[in-house]
Amino acid sequence: MNIIFYRYNSICEPDYIEAFKRLGVDIIEDRDGMDNSLDIAVKLSKLGNMVSENRPLFIFSINYFPFLSILCQRLGILYVAVSVDCPVFEIFHTSIRNRVNRVFLFDRQQYLSVKDENPECIFHLPLGSACERTSALLGNEFKPQYDVSFIGSLYLEKDLFPDLRLDSDRKKRLLGMMEDEIHSSVSGFGNLESFLTKEDETAIKAGAKEFYPSDQCVKDMDHFVVMNDYIAPHMAYLERVELLNDLGETLGKGRVHLFTRSDTSKISDKVMLHGGVKSLEEMPFVFRNGRINLNISLRSIQTGLPQRIWDVLACRGFLLTNYQDEITDYFTPGVHLETYESRAELQEKIRYYLEHDEERARIAQQGFDEVCAKHTVLMRVMEMIRIIMSGK
Repeated sequence: MNIIFYRYNSICEPDYIEAFKRLGVDIIEDRDGMDNSLDIAVKLSKLGNMVSENRPLFIFSINYFPFLSILCQRLGILYVAVSVDCPVFEIFHTSIRNRVNRVFLFDRQQYLSVKDENPECIFHLPLGSACERTSALLGNEFKPQYDVSFIGSLYLEKDLFPDLRLDSDRKKRLLGMMEDEIHSSVSGFGNLESFLTKEDETAIKAGAKEFYPSDQCVKDMDHFVVMNDYIAPHMAYLERVELLNDLGETLGKGRVHLFTRSDTSKISDKVMLHGGVKSLEEMPFVFRNGRINLNISLRSIQTGLPQRIWDVLACRGFLLTNYQDEITDYFTPGVHLETYESRAELQEKIRYYLEHDEERARIAQQGFDEVCAKHTVLMRVMEMIRIIMSGK
């Protein structure tokens, strides 16, 4: 049995390739996705020839690509895609209705937003942990170096909100709404969505340099685009900068560590800056050797668990994350990881766990044991294949 794996350099690709291989699946890699000089027509032609020569069971990709679904529909073979990002705008392309699709989405709210377009071909499936890879890399050594650490973008480089051409009163009101939501909740958009008016959406669309079009989508995308292209990234920037600066001031200089390639000009000098780390080679060592690893989910991930959660636990790191609705579907807070539902609770739990080494180590070990037993990438791939082969 073989499959064609469409590659575009997602950091998740190696773990899925390894999982398929462990199940005896032969992988034929299509690396044209890594070549930005090729247009879609060339990629389609080359991929079509690859399908003809190899007769794969399906074409697979990390995240959903409409042109792959369209090609598979024409050729009569399955197209399998697993989301590792949220949002994935492309899942609203009309091609999502193609019967050859088998699309797996990790955020339940994202799944619910599109499942009715193709209910027998779209599935909810959480992300997973690469426990074997991280264990082989890290061994059993633990050398605590960071009291509190966060690895991730500050999202300034993806933040389109500051460049919107909006009147000052509207922009000020929108900023106030975002700040209010950041201070009143720790995940999702909450009340902000209901407070955002149609006039706000129209003004944001008109004030944008470019705006994701709806002409090839299954629904009008204006509201979705506003929330996920303009509101969510700016909220991420505001929230992450404010939260890290607060922790830096509270805990004192040198105890909060930020690993990022983002512009850090707004980060307090109490926070230690380290630059970016390589995801597969360096990041696991930070997760393992941090006393407390933070996860601050993007607001666009409304219910699901981002990859950072699974990665920290796979490294036997202690995780303190904002609460997400799906956490208790897989983990018990206080047993496998810890959660916070307010800024005050975050600070309280940081102080507590920095003072209770044995309890912190026990939770980290139990989180690691849980993902290794129930939530590996291999297990997720097995579930995908079970669904594909059963026709469900």
